[in-house]
Amino acid sequence: MVRLAELETKQETNSKEIADIAQGNTRSRWAESLQLRGYLQTRYTEMLSGDEGVNLWSDRSVGDENSLGDADKNYLIRRARVVLQGDIGQRLSIYVQGDLASSAGTTGNLFQMRDAYGDFYMGAGKVHRLRVGQSKVPYGFENMQSSSNRLALDRNDAFNSGVPGERDLGVFYYYTPSNVQTLFAEINSAGLKHTGNYGMFGVGLYNGQGLNRGDRNDNQHVVARLTYPWKFADGQYFEAGIQGYTGDFVPTVGAYRASGEVSKTPTVLAQDSFGYDDQRVGLSAIWYPQPFGIQAEWNWGTSPQLNLATNSITEEDLEGGYIQAMFMTANDLGTFIPFVKWQYYNGANKGETNSPYNRVNDVELGVEWQIAREVELTGVYHRMDRNNLVTGNRAGRIDYQNFETDALRFQLQYNY
Repeated sequence: MVRLAELETKQETNSKEIADIAQGNTRSRWAESLQLRGYLQTRYTEMLSGDEGVNLWSDRSVGDENSLGDADKNYLIRRARVVLQGDIGQRLSIYVQGDLASSAGTTGNLFQMRDAYGDFYMGAGKVHRLRVGQSKVPYGFENMQSSSNRLALDRNDAFNSGVPGERDLGVFYYYTPSNVQTLFAEINSAGLKHTGNYGMFGVGLYNGQGLNRGDRNDNQHVVARLTYPWKFADGQYFEAGIQGYTGDFVPTVGAYRASGEVSKTPTVLAQDSFGYDDQRVGLSAIWYPQPFGIQAEWNWGTSPQLNLATNSITEEDLEGGYIQAMFMTANDLGTFIPFVKWQYYNGANKGETNSPYNRVNDVELGVEWQIAREVELTGVYHRMDRNNLVTGNRAGRIDYQNFETDALRFQLQYNY
């Protein structure tokens, strides 16, 4: 009788599992849908000519023996990402990403959260979804691209300065009709450097202070983005978008060297202590490389900016963007994507201490070699003409000064 009862219980369990599968209810098996993946980027920079003692705020491998923080590190682990993602039933997906190569002060290779959010699907077909947590803010095309997908080693300053770290904590709604989902998936599966599905239309509310930074006022940033892909009769893909955001940003203030050994701290008026106007609108256009491609973005706006003449932070206009041409070809040695990129920016980098002014007029000439799906090697000649945004330079050097230099930069990437 005991044996018979055990068999009946097992039969009931099996019947329930079969019924769950028939009804699409896989909640009891959600762990089987989780995926663990990531990528590792190691960089090396050789300074060729130009000004010495420079720093590139976005890459700590750029510099020489006279650069701040001993930036001449030769080899640098730029990113070491670990991603856990998957569907938890039919209505919820989770995404958690950490980086083992983050820095805090002078300490490197710390584990830091990059993304942690859930997508709640409102109905069938994954057309409507609500994303809550820390995630990328839907502003710009290159900003939305994964660093594992992007051709240039760094994101352009003009758009990236708008959303420090590309991410923030908030609530976002995405609308992606089924035909657009299909096109996004086709572009991505063809290896054409897509952003992934961040909606045909997206709108959201977020803190506005940047990645892993708490809110500093009672004002939420509002962002909206509309992008649409086309597929022509010859199979060519094209995508165009428009985006914008508005809010109040509270800059971080600190000491900087104005002249010689004189140190100053910017003045912030009482009425600005809870934030400055922070607004932008941008346009994006991408002709995907099949085999020739062009990618271009430009934005305009207002941001807090350090005024060196008055030693105060004021609201100033900004504009800038980039244009990138590329060509994709494949042979027995792998896939090669040579590219040339020009970027320009005239405005503040609000996420850096004191929201310093940055005038960028850079040219990059490089090639990405996809040796295999798991291994990529990129080499770039980078002509830099920009401001040094890293404070605390060697004795006698003034902070925030313009520099011009040439560098040869390499990156080896492993995808796993």
